[in-house]
Amino acid sequence: MMMRVLLIGAGGVGSAFAAIAARRDFYEAIVIADFDEARAVRAAEDDPRFASARVDASSAESVAALCRAHAITHVMNAVDPVFNMPIFCGALEAGADYLDMAMSLSQPHPKAPYSKTGVKLGDEQFAAAGAWAQAGRLALVGIGVEPGLSDVFARYAADHLFSEIDELGTRDGANLRVTDEDGHEVFAPSFSMWTTIEECLNPPIIWEDGEWHTTPPFSEPEVFEFPDGIGPVECVNVEHEEVLLMPRWVHAKKVTFKYGLGDEFINILKVLHTLGLDRTEKVRVKGVEVSPRDVVAAVLPDPASIGPRMVGKTCAGLWVTGKGKDGEPRSTYLYHVVDNEWTMREYGHQCVVWQTAINPVIALELLATKVWSGDGVLGPEAFDAVPFLRLLEDYGSPWGQRDDEVATAR
Repeated sequence: MMMRVLLIGAGGVGSAFAAIAARRDFYEAIVIADFDEARAVRAAEDDPRFASARVDASSAESVAALCRAHAITHVMNAVDPVFNMPIFCGALEAGADYLDMAMSLSQPHPKAPYSKTGVKLGDEQFAAAGAWAQAGRLALVGIGVEPGLSDVFARYAADHLFSEIDELGTRDGANLRVTDEDGHEVFAPSFSMWTTIEECLNPPIIWEDGEWHTTPPFSEPEVFEFPDGIGPVECVNVEHEEVLLMPRWVHAKKVTFKYGLGDEFINILKVLHTLGLDRTEKVRVKGVEVSPRDVVAAVLPDPASIGPRMVGKTCAGLWVTGKGKDGEPRSTYLYHVVDNEWTMREYGHQCVVWQTAINPVIALELLATKVWSGDGVLGPEAFDAVPFLRLLEDYGSPWGQRDDEVATAR
């Protein structure tokens, strides 16, 4: 049976996913579903193999019913991770495989949030691994760009470049700028503000000496030199799935995730937290119950809409240190740089959502062609990295490798 994909979410990433998938032929059909069916209809206009539908992503029953109605083989989750578990469970109930780009949400330790872990990212999903394996179904979790591509890089580094790994350090940065109609620079996040608040204000997590521990938000700043003209960017610890995924399949003494947020963005996040505007619990305002975080996300520009006013490049990558296959000390940065001008010209989508969306399309193609296979709940590290990286080049967006001391922080 040919692959039939249910894409849940027709926002920035979902729409970019559709535009990329429209150029490939590994599937029979893609059903694009959203709570706002009009968005799904617009995204489905790219290709006659696409159809649109309405879905309630908060309901496993709604997801399962849609899967059955369209004989879906694979569910692609492209909505905020607050909906992960209903979609995850609905796919399993319907007998479909599942992919996502962010894992089930964490909960800080109730007494020591900045030193001990509570419920970790992905814990709910990994708890169901046995049920997925028993059903002979695959849940491929964390297969966006971050998590996703850096996890593929971790597998590649362990298999082909290093005999011993001291640290797997995801380092992401950009020199992106967004302007208003008058050319003045404005604050406009290039990705879901809901998700950004979640991951940046939660305690960051680090894997070290065989266990996970946490630190305060924005801790341990370092300046990292990014390639392709982006240059030096200060990066800080941020909670992210790579740190929960990589140690499960790749041996390393330490695993970290640091992101170049910038002082302005960090200050805004701190203010939101101080005012309680990062809260997800609903409050009553003039007789209406609203989530403060939902309000913040709603008043900011839609990340999908800012591409025409954005310039610059974004870089996702993994800095690996340790010993090479020859036993000598080695420092290597594996990376993927995307230029907003290129993605807007070639696909009509801004670079951050496009860079996120290309990776699950590649993963689905590898699954459709049986190059990748498995069951249970697995991360990208569980699969051979080489076919993925070859396809990334085939899709017209090659990755890079830097082998020198410039990759170290200064």
